Amino acid sequence: MRGSAHAHSYLWGPTANGKREHAGGSTVIHVLFNIENQDEMKMRTTVLHYLAFLLEGCLLIASARNCRTEYRFANFDFCNLTQIPPVPGDTFKFILNFNYIREVNATSFTRLEALVELQLGSQFTKYLIIRKDAFVNLPELINLDLAKNEMLVLDPQAFAGLSNLRNLWLYYNSLNESVLEQDYFQHFLSLEFVDLSFNHISRLRPHSLFYGLHSLNTLILKMNRIVVICEGDLHSLQGKSNMFLDLSNNLFYKSEIHYCGNPFRGITFDTLKFQGNGISSDKMLHFCNSVMGTSFLQLNFGSHIMGPGFGFNNTRDPVRETFAGLAESSLKILDLSVGGIFSLNPHLFANLSDLVILQLSRNKINQIQKEAFAGLQSLTNLNLSNNILGEIYVYTFEELSNIIVIDLQQNNIGSIQNNAFSGLEKLEQLYLQDNAIKTVYFFQTLPFTFFINLSENKLDYLNTPIKATYLDFTENRLKDLGSLHKILQVQSVQFVILRKNRLSTCIASGNISEDNQLLYLDLAENMLQIIWESEFCLDIFSKLSKLQVLHLDQNHLKFLPKHVFHGLISLRKLNLSSNLLSYLFPGVFPSNLTTLDLSKNQLLSPSPEIFTSLSQLDITHNMFICGCELSSLILWLIQTNVTLIGSQHDIYCVFPDAFFGVPLSNITVDDCDEETTLKSLRVYLFIFSSVTIVLFIILVVIYTRFRGFCFTLYKRIIRITIDDQMLAMDASACKYDAYICYSGKDFEWVQNALLSQLDSQYCTKNRFNLCIEERDFIPGEDHINNVCEAIKNSKKTICIVTEQFLKDGWCIEAFNFAQRCCNSGQHCTEW
Repeated sequence: MRGSAHAHSYLWGPTANGKREHAGGSTVIHVLFNIENQDEMKMRTTVLHYLAFLLEGCLLIASARNCRTEYRFANFDFCNLTQIPPVPGDTFKFILNFNYIREVNATSFTRLEALVELQLGSQFTKYLIIRKDAFVNLPELINLDLAKNEMLVLDPQAFAGLSNLRNLWLYYNSLNESVLEQDYFQHFLSLEFVDLSFNHISRLRPHSLFYGLHSLNTLILKMNRIVVICEGDLHSLQGKSNMFLDLSNNLFYKSEIHYCGNPFRGITFDTLKFQGNGISSDKMLHFCNSVMGTSFLQLNFGSHIMGPGFGFNNTRDPVRETFAGLAESSLKILDLSVGGIFSLNPHLFANLSDLVILQLSRNKINQIQKEAFAGLQSLTNLNLSNNILGEIYVYTFEELSNIIVIDLQQNNIGSIQNNAFSGLEKLEQLYLQDNAIKTVYFFQTLPFTFFINLSENKLDYLNTPIKATYLDFTENRLKDLGSLHKILQVQSVQFVILRKNRLSTCIASGNISEDNQLLYLDLAENMLQIIWESEFCLDIFSKLSKLQVLHLDQNHLKFLPKHVFHGLISLRKLNLSSNLLSYLFPGVFPSNLTTLDLSKNQLLSPSPEIFTSLSQLDITHNMFICGCELSSLILWLIQTNVTLIGSQHDIYCVFPDAFFGVPLSNITVDDCDEETTLKSLRVYLFIFSSVTIVLFIILVVIYTRFRGFCFTLYKRIIRITIDDQMLAMDASACKYDAYICYSGKDFEWVQNALLSQLDSQYCTKNRFNLCIEERDFIPGEDHINNVCEAIKNSKKTICIVTEQFLKDGWCIEAFNFAQRCCNSGQHCTEW
């Protein structure tokens, strides 16, 4: 059931029961949902609606709100209001979103002569009633937002007095077509913009009063329920120029192909947006033939169903006749993005000779036939990104003599014929990123180009100079830093990006031009440390006299070669962040440097003298050792005029443990007065040196004049000391007279030659008590312990040194231990 169009009715959105009600003595018409349309709208709008609503609500709740007026700005979002609060008469902006206001009438607002913007959307009530003369006290209002109310009830005189209103938002209000077909807009003499998207409008037949809206140039009707527009439906918009009409995501796909005339006759369009309406090649042919003669600056048919797409073949690719009806439309911009076009057929756009921009991104384009772009002599911008192109041939871009921008990013391009871009003398920007290109031979025939983006490809070698100003080779597989020599043989190159490659070696191929114009060089996220460790290409920057910006971050750099920046006389900005630098040589940076990034390194105690020429410095997240060695840097940080990038809390100590994480700004250096410390040290060194020299001279004189007496005294002291030690030794403390150390292989000789003649246990007439391993070592005891005890408990140690003795490790160990014991004089062992 639809609302009647009489002069005294209100305009309502859907209600739950569809019955008539009364409010304020006037008839109220309820517009009941059509069940079929309701299901369709749920599929298309519910998710987007609630996501947007929740996002905006969360952001506003999280922000601080004052629920008051300040600086002529009245902010009353989320204030649980049920009535319009009073505000000062000079308020210029009044926000009342997200409240519980149910009704606005002639007494709701006091006279606000200065108010230019009013927001009254997203009320938490079931409906919002706008009664007669509700805004009559707001004569200067320019922007009125009533969007996102569950149901909006409008009196026919609701907008009385808003003759200066320019912009009106009425989206998400469950409004039907009556809002356009009745005379609710009769008071809008200056209206320029109307947003009626996400409503329930099923037909488009604006009231005749739209003739008088001479300033109206924007009408947004996306996400409604419009099925068809016929000739005469937009009669009240005839005569308007530069019109922006958005009919996206309606239900035009439900209408059958039949002749309905030209609904846009007499209207000159800036932009007509028709995307998301299920436009097939046949419907596109019908549309273009229907609007023949109408002038469009821009047509947007994105999210169409032209072309077979992938896995089905129920729609065909567009052909030359498809767009023939637009031949006299003076079309400048055509958007056919997001669809299923597989092949661009010959002479497809031959009738669009005025076309300047062609958007074909996000289709399934795999083939570009010969002469596909024939007739596009005026085309300057071609977007073929996000398709499935695999090859670019010589004929692909024929006849695009005025092309300036070609976008081929995010395809599967692996091969490009050498002359593919020849003849494109006006080409300035070429986007080839995110493809599978391995070689760049095609650049040999490429005319001079301002911007070339080859990032995210599979390039592993640059074999030819490239005539361009801006070159981007980010995220390829280049290994040789010497490629920079090849690039800079062309004087026109000013910007080079080699970030995220595999640069780890350097073989110079050609010489860098002395007249190179390079201004910007990005070598970040490579492996320059390996190159400079091998002492290759230490002079890579020596001829870059005009370079102003250099990025060397994330290169695993542990050191900087001493003269690596020699020649960079114009360098202003240097990025060395995220490396492993712990020390910087004085003078390593050029004196003209003004901005330096050393964050996320391992600097311990850098000298502030290194940073004297800078105006900006970032040394956050380093490994500062907070001792007196760092006092000069701490004092410099306090006194310097250099702008420190990042928070001071990120410039902190890591050692000693007691200062871990403490910002340098909180460290005091009162106990580290360098001058006082140096003076004290000089005094101590002078005294020590003087005393040492005097004592040395006295000792030399004494020794020279009394050396005989000194020698006699020395001998007497030695003799007394040795005699005292001998007397102190208790001979009875020694268990054995001697320990015989020998190799087990010499036992027979030792037994016959020594033991039988000396050892008392062999013969009672022998005088000595000897210790031998086979008889006197304790069984089970560690062998070395037995040896040690034997040596310590013997008056003498006798080693039978033979060839076998020298080969026996235990014998050598016993010999060494006996020697140490004898030298220490701590027991009775002698030699």
